[in-house]
Amino acid sequence: MSTRRFSTRAGVFHKPTATREQAEAETKGWAQLVSRIAVPALHGQIALPDRQLLAYEDVFATGRCELLLGDVIALADRDPAVRPRLDRLVDGVCADLRAAAEETGKRVRLAECVPDLHLDRIRPGGRLDRWYLRRDLPLTLPHTDTTLTLRELADFTLTANGRPLTVNVAATIERLRDALAPDRRLRAGLTQGDPTEPNIADPLCWLDFEFAGRNTVAGEAANLLWYLMALGGWLVPRYQPDVYARTLNLALPPLARPRIERLELHHSSRHIDVRYSWNTGPGRTEAVARALGGLRGENDSEIRAFLALRILGVIPPSRLSGHDLLLVLIKLAESQDPRTTLDTFFTTAPAPHPAPGERSSNVPAPA
Repeated sequence: MSTRRFSTRAGVFHKPTATREQAEAETKGWAQLVSRIAVPALHGQIALPDRQLLAYEDVFATGRCELLLGDVIALADRDPAVRPRLDRLVDGVCADLRAAAEETGKRVRLAECVPDLHLDRIRPGGRLDRWYLRRDLPLTLPHTDTTLTLRELADFTLTANGRPLTVNVAATIERLRDALAPDRRLRAGLTQGDPTEPNIADPLCWLDFEFAGRNTVAGEAANLLWYLMALGGWLVPRYQPDVYARTLNLALPPLARPRIERLELHHSSRHIDVRYSWNTGPGRTEAVARALGGLRGENDSEIRAFLALRILGVIPPSRLSGHDLLLVLIKLAESQDPRTTLDTFFTTAPAPHPAPGERSSNVPAPA
């Protein structure tokens, strides 16, 4: 995630990296993109006793850009007049990702791609093992006084909005290890590597090149879509509020979030029936639909695998409330169910538009 606000001085943004090797890897990634997409200028590298600094153009201080994608979405949630601006930005992001696939894409072993967001998390002993498999997490079911562990939950059948699902995290992780094995050959192109709301500025300029280089096409699509669907408008502001405030210019609170409306637990038949709605503001609804349309045509099964990895591997499940963890697990199960299309998976329920008097006084007028 972007560390954009570390420091700025005279139109220069200094990004810290822990080692010279990391700084050089990021510089190499930036160099692979500078002739292909809009990026800040890189002025050089500064060695300090405890870290390395990369000196980038501060696109906000120079006036080249005004807001970040997350900010534009939040404004579009509140004001329909911002929607064309949001559409242009999301369309530009999708166009850059498609161009990377078409111009630099080739099938390579996953081990040849930037490993941090994918291979390092799925490998044995990695993040998913630590978060989900080394201990049996408890989950308190909303609207009940019952707590189940994830292993116990796997022995229940679950119906969500009328769709039968299987929620078995351990089995899903094992399938992901096969689908995302290091020797698996996938289409990959030269991209920024982390297409999220804090890393995309408006007018379109890509920021933060920690993961830049050869990245899978499906992984980039899954990363962007899940951030728009869940992380940016719900999980990050709720569970990482300091990160949310630090990495966005406005950091406006989401207008709505997903919610479980009803849950019925049938102990005797070991069945759970859930009714939920995936509420988002109208701007976010537009962004999700626009991105899904702009990235259509990529390998569906590959997107599903990376989507599951993003669902599991960003926010520690031990930090989530029972209500929110169950929602995440339902979306995980949906992502792996072949009966669930991507259009169905990314269906949202727009929140009502706020009345004019509800608009915050510190929200700038749309540009």
